[in-house]
Amino acid sequence: MDPVHALRDACPTPFWLDDPGRPQATSALVGDTCCDLLVVGGGYSGLWTALIAKERDPSRDVVLIEGEEIGWAASGRNGGFCESSLTHGLGNGFERWPDELAELERLGIRNLQAIEDTIKGYGIECDWERTGALNVATEPYQVDDLHEMAALAARYGSEQTVLDADQTRAEINSPTFLGALRDDEGTAMLNPARLAWGLKQVCLDLGVRIHERTRATAVEETGPGITVRTPYGRVLADRVALATNAFPSLVKRHRLYTVPVYDYALMTEPLTDEQFASVGWYNRQGFSDAANQFHYVRLSTDNRILWGGYDTLYHYRGRVRAEHDQRPETFATLARHFFRTFPQLEGLRFTHAWGGAIDTCTRFSAFFDTTHRGRVAFAAGFTGLGVGATRFGAEVMLDLLAGECTERTRLEMVRRKPLPFPPEPVRWAGIQATRWSLARADENSGRRNLWLKTLDRLGLGFGS
Repeated sequence: MDPVHALRDACPTPFWLDDPGRPQATSALVGDTCCDLLVVGGGYSGLWTALIAKERDPSRDVVLIEGEEIGWAASGRNGGFCESSLTHGLGNGFERWPDELAELERLGIRNLQAIEDTIKGYGIECDWERTGALNVATEPYQVDDLHEMAALAARYGSEQTVLDADQTRAEINSPTFLGALRDDEGTAMLNPARLAWGLKQVCLDLGVRIHERTRATAVEETGPGITVRTPYGRVLADRVALATNAFPSLVKRHRLYTVPVYDYALMTEPLTDEQFASVGWYNRQGFSDAANQFHYVRLSTDNRILWGGYDTLYHYRGRVRAEHDQRPETFATLARHFFRTFPQLEGLRFTHAWGGAIDTCTRFSAFFDTTHRGRVAFAAGFTGLGVGATRFGAEVMLDLLAGECTERTRLEMVRRKPLPFPPEPVRWAGIQATRWSLARADENSGRRNLWLKTLDRLGLGFGS
C-alpha cells in the first residue's frame, strides 16, 4: 500500500492543541495600564520570564500580553523534547564556545532539573517523562560520528553510550538502524501544549496579569518608562522583555538576526499491543537520526508515534502565514520515511498532520540583547530546541533587565550576538543553496561541498 494512504483522515491541527482540556483564553487588554515588568509573547520564553520574575520578587507587578492564545504557536506544536543543551547540541557548542562549554553544559543540566522541579512543585500535568534520548545512525558513515560524539561528551563530563546495531534494535526495532548514541540523563519527554497551559495557570496563580488576543504593535521610550502599544490600549512599564521569537521583533534591528523556518510533523493513531511489541520501544526514549535533514521521533503517553522533521522550509522575505502550516508534499515524504523505518507498522494511520514556524539564527542557538538604555531585553534564535533553553533565556533576560553581572551574563554566548542574515534576495538564495547542499551531503556519505565548508569557516549555519 502506498504510505500516503495513511494520511487520508489526518486532521490538519497540531495533535497537542487538539485537546478538550484546552483552557479558555483570558480577555484582551482594553485601555491603558502600567506595571513593573511587561512580557511580550505567550510562548515558553514569555511564560518562564513572567513566572521566574514573580518567584524572584512576588511583589513585582507583571503583565504578559499575547497576540493570539497561550501556546498556540511553536510552544504548542513542537515534538515535546525537553533537552538540557543550551547550544543546540554538544557539537555546535564545541564549534562556537569550546572554552566555556563545560560551564554551558553544567548550566544546561541545572536548567533541566529546575524545569522538572517547577513542574513537580506546582503540580503541572504535562506528561513529564525523564526518558533520555537516542541519536541513531542510519548510514554506515554516521557510526564513526557516534564514537566521536561520545568521546566529546566524556571530555565535558557527560556519560553517553555507543550502541551497535543489535543493541539499538533491542531498544527500538527498525531495520534501518545501524547504531546509536544513548544519553540517559539529558532529555525528557512532555506534552508541549499542556506545559504551556500549566505555566499559564501558575503565572495567574502567582498574580501575573495575562491578556491574550492582545498584539503588541510598537515599543518606545517615554520619559519614566517604556510604552508598548496594542490595538486597544497602551502599557507603561518600567522594564520590558520581548519574547516573540519567530515573529518580527518590535525592535527592527533584531529582525536581521533571525529567520522563520517551517517544520512539519505527523502523529499516528495509538499502537495496538501487538504493534507496540513489534517495535519494542519499552524504554520510551525520544530519538533523532544523525543526518543533516533529520527526523525527530517520540511516543505519546497513549503510545502514538510522533514523526517530524526532515524538511525545513524558508519562505521568501520570511513570511509567516497560516497557509504555510500545511504542506501535503512534505507530509507525503514524512509518511514514506516512517514506513521505511517501521515496515512492521504497515496499515497504521496518521490522525494529525501539521506544521508551523520556528526561529533560527546563524549560530543555531539563542542570543540576547538589550535596548532603550537597558530597559528592554530580547531573546530569540532557539532553533527548535527551545522547550528547555527558553527557561535559561528567561533568566538571562531578567538578569540583563536588573543590570546584574551573573554567571549567565558573563558568558560569551550571552555577550555576543550571531552574524546577521543578509538582505533579500541574497538571504533566500543562500538558504536554498544551504538546504540543497545539506541534502547532497546526506546522499554522499556526509561529504560537505565547497558551499558548506565556506559556511563552516564563516561560522554560519542553518538547520532545524
